[in-house]
Amino acid sequence: MTSRPGRSLPRVTIHYLRPPDHLQTFRQPIIHRNPQAIVTFSRGIRVPSPMELDGKVVLETGSDIVWFTFPGLWHDIGRFHNARGAFTGFYANLLTPVEMLPGNIWRTTDLFLDVWMKPGKAPRLLDEDELRDALNADALEAGTARRAREEAERILERASAGAWPPPVVHEWTRARALGVLGDTGDPE
Repeated sequence: MTSRPGRSLPRVTIHYLRPPDHLQTFRQPIIHRNPQAIVTFSRGIRVPSPMELDGKVVLETGSDIVWFTFPGLWHDIGRFHNARGAFTGFYANLLTPVEMLPGNIWRTTDLFLDVWMKPGKAPRLLDEDELRDALNADALEAGTARRAREEAERILERASAGAWPPPVVHEWTRARALGVLGDTGDPE
C-alpha cells in the first residue's frame, strides 16, 4: 500500500519505552506499507538539543525523518535530515521487535545501541556507554543487551558489505515522502 497525495493517511501511535521508565508517544502518518516494511514520516521534529556527529549537526529541531519499521526485526531505520531538508545519514535504532496492536498502536523498547552511517562512509556503533550504564543500573536484562549487540553486529557487517540499508530505505527519500503528503518541500 502506498498512499496518494490528497488522501487521508492512516496514522500510527508509537509507545516508545526507554528503560527503565521513560515512555514517549509519537504519532506519525503511514506513507507506505508492505509485508516487509512500514514507512512512516516525522515532520519538523523537536529535540532538546541538536544531535552532532563528527562535528556536524545530523538532526535538530525542524528536521524530518523517514522511518522504516521491519516487523519482527530488532531495529528500525531512520533516514535523517537537518532542518534545511538536507539528507545527513542513516540511523539504525536497536529496539525490541515492534508489537503491532489493533488500531495502529505500536509498542517497543529502546535498547540503547544505535548504528550511524553517513553516505559513502563506514558505519559506526553509537551509545555503547548508554547500554553499559543501563546494564549496571539493572534497567535492561543481560540477554536482551546481548541480543541488541548481536543485531548491531549484523547491521555493521551488512553495511560494510554494501548490503545495508535495504533497498526500501533508498527508495523512500524525503522528497518521495513529502510527495505522498502532498508537500513539495525542499529537495533532498
